[in-house]
Amino acid sequence: MLDLVESPVKKAEETPGDTPPKLLLTIIRTIDTYVGQLSGKIFMVLIFPLIGGLTYEVVARYLFNAPTIWAFDVSYMVYGSHFMLGATYCLYKGGHIRTDIFYEMFSVRWQGRVDAICYIVFFFPGMIYFFLAGWEEALHAWDILERSEQSPWQPPLYPFKTVIPVSAALIMIQGFSELLKSIYAAFRGRWL
Repeated sequence: MLDLVESPVKKAEETPGDTPPKLLLTIIRTIDTYVGQLSGKIFMVLIFPLIGGLTYEVVARYLFNAPTIWAFDVSYMVYGSHFMLGATYCLYKGGHIRTDIFYEMFSVRWQGRVDAICYIVFFFPGMIYFFLAGWEEALHAWDILERSEQSPWQPPLYPFKTVIPVSAALIMIQGFSELLKSIYAAFRGRWL
């Protein structure tokens, strides 16, 4: 399970008089706790309906020769939601791919600078685009009450498409916390 006490951020020894501003710490800890950790804990339970639906389908299909019409739709919707909504927790834990051939050789100040620049130049513009495109697609899906045409069951797609802007918003909020940590490291030479 997730640990709400342990923080994945890099630690360094503090010297007297070198404590981070309380407001900065409060913002970072609030975002990390409620967006990074808590959302990860909430969204991890999506794995249980996925396992349940797939198990039911396998048993029904192979033991009773009675396949379902809903298992495929449920599995891709739940797995897609689990994957997208879990990306925030992955960002919080530092689990996204990073090319760190040279990065590890940099000082903490340079690591902070590189991270801050990458968040500002690449991360936020990409996430803003992802949010806006997802928001537009979700609104359209809700307007027409879009349904899937991949199976005879035809489940509603609009809740599934809403996951895209929600996950983009959560990732941007967690990204703001990571940006603040990077800026602090760039100026103070240590990670929060």
